Amino acid sequence: MQIYLLRHGDAVPEEDAGSDRDRWLSARGREAARILGRLLREQRIEPDAIVCSPLPRAVQTAELVAATLDFLGPIVSLRSLEPSAQPRIAANAIANAGAAVLVVGHEPSISSLGAFLLGRPSFPPFRTAQCCAIENGKPTFTARADLDQIQAYFVE
Repeated sequence: MQIYLLRHGDAVPEEDAGSDRDRWLSARGREAARILGRLLREQRIEPDAIVCSPLPRAVQTAELVAATLDFLGPIVSLRSLEPSAQPRIAANAIANAGAAVLVVGHEPSISSLGAFLLGRPSFPPFRTAQCCAIENGKPTFTARADLDQIQAYFVE
């Protein structure tokens, strides 16, 4: 199984949106999502499914990355990917979504999900518009829009 964990792009301040739940991507966040999509396309990532948190900034990130990857399927919104969600519930939903699943969420739940999937006590926190690839139960690379690059993980 291939799981690509993504944190949404930069969002507008809470004061502009009225609440944290309603925050949408800033112009910088939209551009970062497109860069992240390009980085994943260059890695030949072809997801069977894309799932995301229902919050606007995660949905918008998923849509922009999906467009860059030429993904034509539906993007499924899961409450189990909201910021305070428990990783076990999200992991069960992801396991049933497909063989290659792109998951768009938030901190701290996206790094908690990474730790849960890898059976680790913790996982490094994600920057905005960052993706970590977990392939066959091991982290293989991270893609960072802020650096416009892929960094390989060196597994022992």
